[in-house]
Amino acid sequence: MYVCNPTSPPQFLSRLTGVIFDCDGVLVDSRDANRMYYNLIREGLGMLPITPDEEEYVHMHSVTECLVRIIPADRLEEAEIVRRNLNYEDIFPYIFLEDGLVELLDVLAGQGIRMAVHTNRTSTVELLLAHFEIDRYFSPVISAGSLKRPKPDPEGVYRILDAWNLSKDTVAYIGDSALDERSAAAAGIPFWSYKNPALAAAMFVPDFDSLRACLAGKRAGSPGVDGKEPELS
Repeated sequence: MYVCNPTSPPQFLSRLTGVIFDCDGVLVDSRDANRMYYNLIREGLGMLPITPDEEEYVHMHSVTECLVRIIPADRLEEAEIVRRNLNYEDIFPYIFLEDGLVELLDVLAGQGIRMAVHTNRTSTVELLLAHFEIDRYFSPVISAGSLKRPKPDPEGVYRILDAWNLSKDTVAYIGDSALDERSAAAAGIPFWSYKNPALAAAMFVPDFDSLRACLAGKRAGSPGVDGKEPELS
């Protein structure tokens, strides 16, 4: 696995035409907000806060899957009523853009690289992107609510590739979880692991400043660590 740094960018960057971003943990730091959101639902049912294992689960999965995981089956309808009465915009103060993101998006846009979002959020992703004024960078935006099968199924990736009409070997997927890794692998596109070196990935991205530095020199065709084209499968 390559570590993205400006002195050794992989040759793949020179032919990059599109980047698919996960949302939570990649575009935004929302772990505290996700914990708060689901704890508010449990509180509305008179239940205790979610456990650390449940917190990890709700950070990656769709709201439907999360409610099934953290709410007893006989109280799911009640939980849905509580959820619908919550104002998600009240959670925004606890969500933060990842450092260096906007600068990276500007570099990608300036190089004519397409950008999309593929997330297991169900109905809040467009609201979130608009709140942070980054919605203009992404098309399409694919949420779990628009899919028959959420991540790790590759349906969302396929929909983005179809919309772009781009070759899959020129598109990368940036994610931070095993669901992202599996979704990219199932679709047959290179996966870049963001802040999670434990994942199987073509490249590890420790931060967006490092990736931006790599991209700034990609048109020069800089060699990889060993001067050869990296394996991306």
